[in-house]
Amino acid sequence: QVQLVESGGGLVQPGGSLSLSCAASGSILTFYAIGWYRQAPGKQRELLATITNGGSPNYADSVKGRSTIDTDNAKNTVYLRMNSLKPEDTAVYYCNADLIGRDGTLYDIWGQGTQVTVSS
Repeated sequence: QVQLVESGGGLVQPGGSLSLSCAASGSILTFYAIGWYRQAPGKQRELLATITNGGSPNYADSVKGRSTIDTDNAKNTVYLRMNSLKPEDTAVYYCNADLIGRDGTLYDIWGQGTQVTVSS
């Protein structure tokens, strides 16, 4: 069973920073693409950043310049690091991955989400 588990959310003060992790577990061969999303109450899910295997990252305008997405392939983990956080960054943050398992199965899976609250 391949799954993603996010961690690193919590309460952050405005202007602060955070580092979210998305760890993939199971029999994984490699990933094609991974994205970080967020969903605030009453709003649609928003794509924040993506990275492809061997490619360059891409960022939404809302987080560009204050976010970094990177991977640790040895740990099957992708990170989203954000700084200069604002109250409007408050949301549940999700990762999504297109993976291939060792048996050749293709997966498009989501993590369970991690809450980030930016407040003083």
